[in-house]
Amino acid sequence: MTTLQDAQAQRPQYTVGVLCLAIIAVLALVWWYAAATPGNDMLLHALVWGSVAAGATSLGTLPVVMSFQFSQRANDAMLGFGAGVMLAASSFSLIIPALDTAQSQGAGSWESSLTVGLGVMLGAGLLLWIDKAMPHEHFIKGVEGGSGSRKLKRVWLFVLAICLHNFPEGLSIGVGFASPERIGGQILATGISVQDIPEGLVVALALTGVGYSRMMAVGVAVLSGLIEPLAAVIGVAIIGLSATLLPWGLAMAAGAMLFVISHEIIPESHRQGHESAATIGLILGFVLMMLLDTALG
Repeated sequence: MTTLQDAQAQRPQYTVGVLCLAIIAVLALVWWYAAATPGNDMLLHALVWGSVAAGATSLGTLPVVMSFQFSQRANDAMLGFGAGVMLAASSFSLIIPALDTAQSQGAGSWESSLTVGLGVMLGAGLLLWIDKAMPHEHFIKGVEGGSGSRKLKRVWLFVLAICLHNFPEGLSIGVGFASPERIGGQILATGISVQDIPEGLVVALALTGVGYSRMMAVGVAVLSGLIEPLAAVIGVAIIGLSATLLPWGLAMAAGAMLFVISHEIIPESHRQGHESAATIGLILGFVLMMLLDTALG
């Protein structure tokens, strides 16, 4: 009986490992295709910088691997920091370039503003629909979304929640590199990578805090990071269909990020009574990303 229980306990770990290897294999195939086919610089850059973001998420799990301990206040401050980086990225690296791109394609001020506004709402609406349709679990709030959500094991609810969180970040990187202003994609990817380090730590700490092993927590954090280069490739592929989709893609990625900030990160960072620490972290993250974008752009 003990052997059977041990096997059942290890099954999620094996599944997470297999999923990580499967995504790595897909990314390797994309790399081979992009390297072997001329004119795929955007795809290569998006894949490289999406992988940097994935590596940053994995790097953030090192303290958990080494059994370091962090206070809840520190966790909330790091969540707030990530929210600030994403908030600035959605503004300076996505919405403003979307407006500029729409105008460069011949749209007037009102037309470009309406295009970007609709794109933001579409991106947020898509994430809202996914949030309602797919069962997942917040770190503190608990199970949410889908009528059959309580039938799923908690670990997979965590995985779904984290993937919902990271997908728009990776998509934003891909859309950023599809833009003619490649430096904007690099700045955006740098900012996302910076906030992915504490994010990977927070994910791993949250999982170990509810009883998962360190190996499982690190594996899920790594899996969540691998979503970003995969989403970056998808972003480049979508924009590659037509240049006219670029302002829409930038705006929708911004809307998706804004949804994640408001619906996931800020509520989680404020739920334990450390609002001041979370807010200070948000402001610091926003200023850092703003400096990266305006100084390097």
